[in-house]
Amino acid sequence: MRYQISGKQIDIGGALQTHVQTELGEVVGKYAQRPTDANVVFSRSAHEYVCETTVHLSTGLTAQAKAHATEIYAAFEGCCDKMETQLRRYKRRLKDHHKDRSEPVELFGASSYILASDESETADEPDTLQPMIVAEMETKIPSLSVGEAVMQMELAGAPVLVFRNENKDGLNVVYRREDGNIGWIDP
Repeated sequence: MRYQISGKQIDIGGALQTHVQTELGEVVGKYAQRPTDANVVFSRSAHEYVCETTVHLSTGLTAQAKAHATEIYAAFEGCCDKMETQLRRYKRRLKDHHKDRSEPVELFGASSYILASDESETADEPDTLQPMIVAEMETKIPSLSVGEAVMQMELAGAPVLVFRNENKDGLNVVYRREDGNIGWIDP
């Protein structure tokens, strides 16, 4: 497995990098057969350290975890524990889907935008209510079954996932509802 361990405006020492590789390698190796790569980013938020981890699995799915702590090693341990919990919860389903799928998940390119409002229409509203352009980026849309899409959304910790339905060859959306259930939009 390839590791990319970095820090945002903080120095990451060799001992921490070695610790991350051994601990994360144990956790991911225990629950996923062939992880491809892991991206671990450390940063500071006021007095706390933040550890964000993303692991790409050979099936094409991605697992993400994030943790905060006052010490950098504690932040990583919390993040590693969350990753282990996610992978343990989905271990059986990850293995079952891996047996059915001979090739990794197919990804399609798409643009993702968050747009600002038209200022002429909202001139009477205060500035705090007007949205700003936050991001314009390229993203990948995976080709999954509905069950895999729900699992990917849970592993990524995302509130919503847009995917291409393998069975119907169209774009679908799964999302977490306010009542805690999962919603599925199949246009």
